[in-house]
Amino acid sequence: MTQPLIEIGDQIDLQAQQIIGDGLAAFNKHATGYHDRRPLTVLIKDPHTGQTLGGITGRSAFGMAFLDLFHLPETLRGSGLGSRLLQAFEDEARRRGCRSAVLYTISFQAPGFYEKRGWMRFGEIPCEPQGSSRVFLSKAL
Repeated sequence: MTQPLIEIGDQIDLQAQQIIGDGLAAFNKHATGYHDRRPLTVLIKDPHTGQTLGGITGRSAFGMAFLDLFHLPETLRGSGLGSRLLQAFEDEARRRGCRSAVLYTISFQAPGFYEKRGWMRFGEIPCEPQGSSRVFLSKAL
């Protein structure tokens, strides 16, 4: 049998993501009897154009919410909007039956923001640039 090729890239391949996601879902369903992985987004949109300005992307699966990306434009920071977005993410995760949530941020980004809202550090790993670290946090929902 000819060995499959290994390809490394830096572009999002939606078809590949679908194939990998479907394969993992089938494996998980076979192992556990169910599959509940779903995207979870909380977006901020311009009220006039409908254009996405920022927000949260993540997912829920097996009773856990994963917060992947969170960004607000600088002009919207400090208004309480970030707290409202995070609360909406947590509320939707609870509605889906999640009992906990996890994320990582970088030390120069927002670990204090999450900690003020009840998230707890459970790990930290040095990363670039020098003196920075990835901070891993979780929260019981």
